[in-house]
Amino acid sequence: MPRDPYHCSVRIVLREPGERGRETLEVDPTLRPPRVRTLEDTRDVFLEWDQALDDDGQLRRCLACGGPLYRRKALPQVTGFVIVLAFALALVGILGFADNIPLLLGMTVVLLIDIGILLFARTYLDCYRCRSSHRRLSIAEYHRPWDRSLADRNGPDTES
Repeated sequence: MPRDPYHCSVRIVLREPGERGRETLEVDPTLRPPRVRTLEDTRDVFLEWDQALDDDGQLRRCLACGGPLYRRKALPQVTGFVIVLAFALALVGILGFADNIPLLLGMTVVLLIDIGILLFARTYLDCYRCRSSHRRLSIAEYHRPWDRSLADRNGPDTES
């Protein structure tokens, strides 16, 4: 069967509990492979496809552990620098030093960069239980941002 050239595989970034290391999987959800080798070629990972996809083919549960998912925006690393720069320029404006045109133009550019970062940040699905991240996929509307009560019920220390 020919592959659709516009179809992308789902990238899953696995995080091991208590470790800082990460492993990556590339999975084609149309094939639903039960076992996938990591891109680092370190081990085989068994995927849980039962009840993982909804009727529209969108991910409902984590493929690595079957746990619930939440929506998360991934901001680039430059975001922290832009936020500090925006606060510094706002402070300059509040103190009354923003009376020249170049400084006002600089403040406008930083504001536009900040808005652009927020608009174009990618959204991922993360698992409450195993903390794996599911990327490059369409996200259903019913996925919500992180919720403390769900995290307490489904954290890495709980079994369901």
